[in-house]
Amino acid sequence: MKNVITLNNLKIGKSAKVIEVKNTGSIRRRLLDLGFIPGTIVTAYLKSPFQDPIAYRIKNATIAIRKTDSQSILVEELG
Repeated sequence: MKNVITLNNLKIGKSAKVIEVKNTGSIRRRLLDLGFIPGTIVTAYLKSPFQDPIAYRIKNATIAIRKTDSQSILVEELG
């Protein structure tokens, strides 16, 4: 396994593979519905002016996620 980090620590322009979604309740279900399932590739795309939320590209969609929610998603950095 390469470098495993939380999604909020992924640098803009870098890609990673989702390892685990540790969120609970309705936010977990929503993230899974949006495509944050283990094995899926996600790319950090854009930060808002105040660094929260961060936009990510996943499955040809751009999704903004708050830092508090992205801290519970484990990803493995690629390349």
